Amino acid sequence: MKMSKECADCLYDKEVRDRPDPGYLKEVRRLIDERGERDTSPLMVYRFSQVMAERGMRPRSFQEDKRRYNDLVLGLEDRFRERIRTSPDPLRTALLYARVGNYIDFGTLESVDEETFLGLFDEADMRPEEEKVYQSFLSQLAEGERFLLVEDNCGEIVLDKLFLEEMGRTFPHLTLQAMVRGGEVLNDVTLEDAVQTGLDKAARVISSGAALPGTVYALMSDEAREALDRADVILAKGQGNYESLSGEGRHIFYCFLCKCQYFADRFRVPRLTGMLIEERA
Repeated sequence: MKMSKECADCLYDKEVRDRPDPGYLKEVRRLIDERGERDTSPLMVYRFSQVMAERGMRPRSFQEDKRRYNDLVLGLEDRFRERIRTSPDPLRTALLYARVGNYIDFGTLESVDEETFLGLFDEADMRPEEEKVYQSFLSQLAEGERFLLVEDNCGEIVLDKLFLEEMGRTFPHLTLQAMVRGGEVLNDVTLEDAVQTGLDKAARVISSGAALPGTVYALMSDEAREALDRADVILAKGQGNYESLSGEGRHIFYCFLCKCQYFADRFRVPRLTGMLIEERA
């Protein structure tokens, strides 16, 4: 997805608020102004981190936020699992709950509110236009052999785990893999978080090989590239994965909440609306 002027301005404004160092901001401004046609917001965040490292600056740590929301959702895990398994369509419900989990995003939202997060579960449903996408998703899962879930945020991954559990029950023939970030970035999920939350018990977990809030093929490890290339069905969670993977010529399903005004305007929906999108190669 080509980075818009609105996204570029938003990225810069965040750096101004978080790291008001004149020399650093000059480099950030240069990187934004000299960006290429195919450069995405997640890639720019990665480049900002390189500038920080060069200047001896430390990025903000989200470890406390990650632990808090992992623990919060783990504490509700059994309740959600029961609600999923007793619903008319457990896989559909698990997917909707996993999408609600995408709210926990300290990179996009100015603040993450626990009450707002929990309230979204009561409203979780698919819009009429998404039903056709969901049926296409099921059809391809039935015919495929390898499924890849491209992960996004902590907290969210506990709900992704429940979704993968239902995936294994509904399509026991599938090989399930989950791709996490290759290092600490924002509150995105890493291998350590996957083990902490038990995600590794529901699917084979692999690292993308790069610490950036998206999935950029050129920066991925060989293992991650192979997983992406060989997957019969791919579901990518979150705006960052949509920004970095869409328009790259792959057949991918995307699942996220529209958490910023640009995405809400792009898809002509209110903020925090859930999206299930199929992009064909």
